[in-house]
Amino acid sequence: MLQTMYARTYQQVMRSAMYALPWRKPMLLTGENSVHKLPRVLTEHGVTHLLIVTDKGMMQSGLLQPLLQQLHDEQIRYTLYTKTEPNPTIAQVEEAYALYNEARCDSLLAFGGGSPIDCAKGVGARVANPTKSIARMKGILKVKKPLPLLITVPTTAGTGSEVTLAAVLSNRETREKYALKDPALIPHIAVLDPLLTKNLPPHLTATTGMDALTHAIESYIGYSNTAETKRCAEEAVKLVFTYLPRAYKNGHDLEARSYMQYASYLAGVAFTRAYVGNVHAISHALSALYNTPHGLANAVLLPHVLTHYGEHVQKRLAQLATLVHIDGHTAAQKAANLIEAIIEMNEAMNIPRQLPNIQQQDIPQMIKRAQREANPLYPVPKIFTHHDFDAIYKAIQLN
Repeated sequence: MLQTMYARTYQQVMRSAMYALPWRKPMLLTGENSVHKLPRVLTEHGVTHLLIVTDKGMMQSGLLQPLLQQLHDEQIRYTLYTKTEPNPTIAQVEEAYALYNEARCDSLLAFGGGSPIDCAKGVGARVANPTKSIARMKGILKVKKPLPLLITVPTTAGTGSEVTLAAVLSNRETREKYALKDPALIPHIAVLDPLLTKNLPPHLTATTGMDALTHAIESYIGYSNTAETKRCAEEAVKLVFTYLPRAYKNGHDLEARSYMQYASYLAGVAFTRAYVGNVHAISHALSALYNTPHGLANAVLLPHVLTHYGEHVQKRLAQLATLVHIDGHTAAQKAANLIEAIIEMNEAMNIPRQLPNIQQQDIPQMIKRAQREANPLYPVPKIFTHHDFDAIYKAIQLN
């Protein structure tokens, strides 16, 4: 009881304080071939030398090459950092930061999924605070100072990192994963070009798309919504239910790809103000220990956590069910039918109900980390206890 009272008081104070923060949204370049507009925009912003943060997969795919050629033609210098991995590490941030300084860069461009974007945000935080370690900036409002110009070019549709105030990084030494959260980390420019996502494999299309759905639903059912975050979350849920199955079945369906990018963006707008919830707290602990892909973990966890919330979320889930034309005679029935529709969508995209390799001896440590992340910060419908977290980890544990 005392823990819940403290958490709710903390969340109310944070909700009030959020209105005083310097929010912004990135300048958007959207539509097919919108990435080709970027060199001109960079010139207009006075960029002379970019650090481009990406990964080896992007380099091998050839997706980045046309932009590199354009930058060369426009005489915009660039330096490449290509070692970002899924669940980017503090060590990778430091390596890229050293490269930024060595090349005397003045701007950052992240090209790829959520991992390069989070890595680039970490580099930006270090540029803004050269005497401050990443560890000292974890948590809320620890970056404080303005970042250099940060441009994001997402090649997946799900993380919403192109619009959020968060960067999630891992410490390989402690096997811990945590977030930096500060409006200073919101990118300045974002490019939503559906052509960059058309060759995304079906499994990544599915898991990143379910990541966007998780962001939208967790922000919507939480207690820190604004009128804008509710609208964005509702629209994102409708778009995911309509277009994710299409994008999964046919990656070259550019209408579906474009709307999924917009759904990811809207969900990002929603959760960067209204927060996420227990799905993410549990997911981050999993990723830290087992390097489980974030979107996959969220997709598996979402129906389990929503079911565990029970009556605490029935009214709001029923509202979302109505939006996506899911029927039921009561709010409880509508909520249950929505959760079942999420399960069915997962199954149609070959996303499992449980995860392998979860070790019983690791569960207590994951519970502690999930509790530490979620409480008191996340304005969730139900404050999870040790028992609640334990029940979810055991529910997704593949025996």
